[in-house]
Amino acid sequence: MANHTIGMWMYQNSGGEAIQKTLIEKLKEHDIETIPNLNLRDAIGMNGEIRCHDTIMENLDLFFSYNAGEQTLYQVYLYEMLNYTIPTVNTYESFELSEDKFKTAHLLNRHGINTADYELCHKDDILLLKDTLKAWNGKMIYKPTDGWGGMGLLKIENESALDMLTSFLKKTDIREFYVERFIKYDNTDFRIDIVDGEFVSCYGRKAPKDDWKTNVTSGGQVILREANDLVVDIAKKAAKVTGLDIAGVDLIYDQEREEYVVLEVNGIPAFATPEQEMMGLEFNAKKIQLIVDLIARKVKQG
Repeated sequence: MANHTIGMWMYQNSGGEAIQKTLIEKLKEHDIETIPNLNLRDAIGMNGEIRCHDTIMENLDLFFSYNAGEQTLYQVYLYEMLNYTIPTVNTYESFELSEDKFKTAHLLNRHGINTADYELCHKDDILLLKDTLKAWNGKMIYKPTDGWGGMGLLKIENESALDMLTSFLKKTDIREFYVERFIKYDNTDFRIDIVDGEFVSCYGRKAPKDDWKTNVTSGGQVILREANDLVVDIAKKAAKVTGLDIAGVDLIYDQEREEYVVLEVNGIPAFATPEQEMMGLEFNAKKIQLIVDLIARKVKQG
């Protein structure tokens, strides 16, 4: 009989089902039983308990949530509540931080980690934004603070484009306007995976021709690339600062300032898909083992 039981919500597409199966098998070697597919969308909170299907979530020794594509506000709300009563991976605090681009960039800057120059202001501060656009040589990127996968990113290259965007935003319930200086780079990035403070893998994404966004969901292409000591060191520091046990740190090289900058820290970085493994991305086994060891340690710490 297993000494401990954890809950898991793992994405199932792009090889996720096989990853989940391997995680469950390896956790059994640590006397840890897993209840999979605990989608908090199906959960109900009542009388001091959050029940998902037939499982009382607070009775689990840990909850492992790893599904970026299907997160809803309801699920995240219950995730936050669970974090008060049982260990979660990642913790809700670190997950919430990594979901917010301004909070992430601001904290990284406070700890001396380079990011793109950024500015957050009230959506009515149009004159301030216009001054910033001029200071940044007429190019900036508008980003929703809570977007992912390149969704909602807009490149602004003149005041008329800025006017059009601010006019639209005034009609929404968005309070703030978050922008970053557009960085001149070679249209490729680094994705560095870190688990429990350890380097797992490095690969890159390349933007489509005549585009600047490297995100795969925006048409970017995964490419093989070697890590160097500097990007690995930066990624480890970024993961530590954000508090993420599992992190995917995205960096690009600023050709004008000749330095690496962190663009984003992802709290649910994907495993390599079967197709990506065929092209040479062979880090899944190492990542799985590090996650299993991480969960086992946290469970046994209580």
